[in-house]
Amino acid sequence: MATERFEVVRDVPAEPGAVFALLRDPQGHVAIDSSGMLLSAEGEPVEKAGDQFVVHMDREALNDYPMGKYDVTVIITKYEAGKLIEWTVRGRIRPQLKHVYGYRLEPSETGTLVTSYYDWSEIDEAYRDKGVFPVIPEAGLRATLGILSRTVAPGQGLPA
Repeated sequence: MATERFEVVRDVPAEPGAVFALLRDPQGHVAIDSSGMLLSAEGEPVEKAGDQFVVHMDREALNDYPMGKYDVTVIITKYEAGKLIEWTVRGRIRPQLKHVYGYRLEPSETGTLVTSYYDWSEIDEAYRDKGVFPVIPEAGLRATLGILSRTVAPGQGLPA
């Protein structure tokens, strides 16, 4: 596959601080997940690169690989307060996957321009020809941004 990275952008009608507060909180990741894989999380809101938390997963939500329920450790790889958060996951399979997810935030006239990205360019060669990647489609990133928007800016829908 030629593309090894997706980026999607959405203008969210909320201040960057509110968006970032959600993204640094393990429970926030569960709240906005569009894949259905994230069941719950344990840990404190992250504050820097190297911080970690645990997410309880259910791969059956994707109906692609029979992995059932399992845990992953989310490891923050990049962190700029209010601007950038990126992470990878460490799980039980070996070699580790080495894919990263992240969000970049920029103030906009109406709130926050949120860029969500998923990069699997550094995956181990053992996975290159297995048809595993991308785990999440580009549409999944877009859907998650939609959930993020309605979570941090409730009441932004169409009038009844």
